[in-house]
Amino acid sequence: MRAVRAAIVVPSLFAIAYKVIGSPQTALYATFGGIATLVIAGFGGTRTNKLSAHTQFAVVGSLALIIGTLVSGTTWLAALVTVPVTFAIFFGGIVGPNAATGAIAAMFAYVLPVVSAGGAATIPSRLEGWWMASVAGTIAVLLLSPPAPGHRLRAATAELAGELAGRLRAAADGQTTTPAAMRAAKERLRAAFDAAPYRPTMLGTADQALGSLVQLLEWGASQVGDAFDGHIDLARSCPQDRALLRAAAGLFADTQALLAGQAANPDFAALERARRRSAERLRDLSGRAGEPDARVAAAQAVHAQSIAVVARGAAADALIVSHRASAKAVEAERRDWYGFSTDAATAAAAPAAIVPANATPAAAALAAATNSPRIATNSPRMQGLIGAVTLVRRHASVRSVWFLNSLRAAVALAAAVAVADASGVQDAFWVVLGTLSVLRTSAAATGSTALRALGGTVVGFVVGAALLIGIGTHPGALWAVFPVAVLVAAYAPGTTSFLVGQAAFTVTVVVVFNLLAPVGWTIGLLRIEDVAIGCGVSLAVGVLLWPRGVSSVVGDDLADAFRSGAAFLTQAVDWALSELMVPPAASIAAVSAGIRLDDAMRCFLTEQGSKKLGKEDLWTLVNAATRLRLTAHTLAALRPATPVASADPGSACMPLAGSDGYAGASACTGLRIEAADLAGFYGTIAQEVSRPSLGPTTVSPPLLMAPAMPRQASTADANAPVEASPEPELPHPHLFWVQEHLHHLSKDAQSVSEPAQHMAEVRRRPWWR
Repeated sequence: MRAVRAAIVVPSLFAIAYKVIGSPQTALYATFGGIATLVIAGFGGTRTNKLSAHTQFAVVGSLALIIGTLVSGTTWLAALVTVPVTFAIFFGGIVGPNAATGAIAAMFAYVLPVVSAGGAATIPSRLEGWWMASVAGTIAVLLLSPPAPGHRLRAATAELAGELAGRLRAAADGQTTTPAAMRAAKERLRAAFDAAPYRPTMLGTADQALGSLVQLLEWGASQVGDAFDGHIDLARSCPQDRALLRAAAGLFADTQALLAGQAANPDFAALERARRRSAERLRDLSGRAGEPDARVAAAQAVHAQSIAVVARGAAADALIVSHRASAKAVEAERRDWYGFSTDAATAAAAPAAIVPANATPAAAALAAATNSPRIATNSPRMQGLIGAVTLVRRHASVRSVWFLNSLRAAVALAAAVAVADASGVQDAFWVVLGTLSVLRTSAAATGSTALRALGGTVVGFVVGAALLIGIGTHPGALWAVFPVAVLVAAYAPGTTSFLVGQAAFTVTVVVVFNLLAPVGWTIGLLRIEDVAIGCGVSLAVGVLLWPRGVSSVVGDDLADAFRSGAAFLTQAVDWALSELMVPPAASIAAVSAGIRLDDAMRCFLTEQGSKKLGKEDLWTLVNAATRLRLTAHTLAALRPATPVASADPGSACMPLAGSDGYAGASACTGLRIEAADLAGFYGTIAQEVSRPSLGPTTVSPPLLMAPAMPRQASTADANAPVEASPEPELPHPHLFWVQEHLHHLSKDAQSVSEPAQHMAEVRRRPWWR
């Protein structure tokens, strides 16, 4: 459909501008504007999304066209201004997939005037051609587009939510099920999320909520999957935990319904009541003979509580995705997306913390810090501004693939503008366009693309020359060939090789310029020369600025994710054990590092050329970093559900609510030491994948930490009484929960060392090998 639209619209625009309006400038900009709009840019989404994207694209292109025209008279000024203009257009891709896919197309509006003769007097005719192309192209896209196939990502998200609801509902009813269908749904969701080279979510509130929801459901599937590894049987949970699982299943079912466009009203209050009853049931166990084993009960409860945290966040995000959430709920969830809060949904709906009358000032302050709003942003504009500022700050770093790509493109195009003018080529535009078309994320990929671009240009020149020799430069013959050339040029990208696309585009150029001024086949020869210069500039800049390409950024972003995740883990453990007075601040850096890593991975997977690091090793490291962060997130979210009790802030471990006779200070200290050991291991992994030593090193896996209870007893009935408890006084349930999470994390970490060493070996090699 894209090729048909272009074959109809582009020649029509050229005919109207050249024959009716009679302006070569208008005809030229209408033609290249049409190619940019209909061939280069490929905006997705609904018709409303496409209309919005095309409108913004037209405005950005107009501004770029005006700036390029105004600075074109002075070489040094044109090269200097090219840097911020190019950087801004490419860096704007962080907003969403449509902005990212439109970046190169928008550059057409700048590179053509910045290297062309003509001052401010030509701006009206150039803008006329650009807006003719924008309006006609937008109408063609809206009218000649196939029906939307549906939101694949949203459908896959709803499917996984439904599978989670089914598994939990069966467990709550005491039925034994298998996780095969749930795991298959998880894989389909991951495939849908990773299918695009850019994150399939934009800056809008609903898009951010969908991105958060995907991660929450994947983490929920991992949590439920852990219960099927043979050590836990959720179907044998106590009545309180079954009620909690049933409430969580209800929220997952509501999530599925909301994503399917159906009405639903998630009952968050019922979930929180079930969480409190589950915790109270554990606190009521005194260790006396005849009572259920507290460790068995805790092992069951830790999964139910963690799954409930995921269900609550998923339902809150689903309300936002379906545009059914209140402004207060949106504000609370925004803090969660951007790392300002670890328990946003509870903070938005829960009552004030319960502080006993005899509470110490420290305990009262802790209760206030837990529940006080930290950001008052009820205004939608303020919320959007906070999101935009956070997004820019997140990517304004040499760890961001967006920042590095934008910087390299800016320097390369500025150099191309300067070289094109200094070399005195006849059509400097092709030099800059050649640089733009072959710029890739690594020097090796840029070099191979440059060879294909030159090869395609030569083939196109030969075909174009043969065509002109056969039909001559008679306008009638050229007009007949014009739509066919555009059709092939528009069809080639994405369906055939890059070489074929370049050849078809060269034929189109030969036809267009011979219609404007018949010069014969020599125009193709000039294009070969110009593209060769542009490719050389692009390759030189790639070698100087970013020879390894995105693979180096993946390593650096992995290191950041491990470091920030380790810091988040230690703070989350302290928070869960009441060692911190405020929620973990490291969540902000952890969330940002996770998003940068996701962007770098997408770029790496779509980068042309061979991959020196195996995908299996890479995914093992990425999944380990994600699990580290989400484990910390879950631990940090457990505590606010339990009110704060009177405490002595000078004690080794501040007592938790419901444990006035708490005697677990040594256990608390032991858990903090275990968390610190795990954090140290991930810090070593971060060093290995970011800046490996000169020689091979060995990173020993961390010590496998003990679970909250022996695994041979963990599938026992949580209601079954025991003759005697091994402990005269039971620790607080949070100690069991923290220990269980650290056990699973240390178990997962056993497989991280070897892939990290493989990445270190790759990073030690020279970039050209």
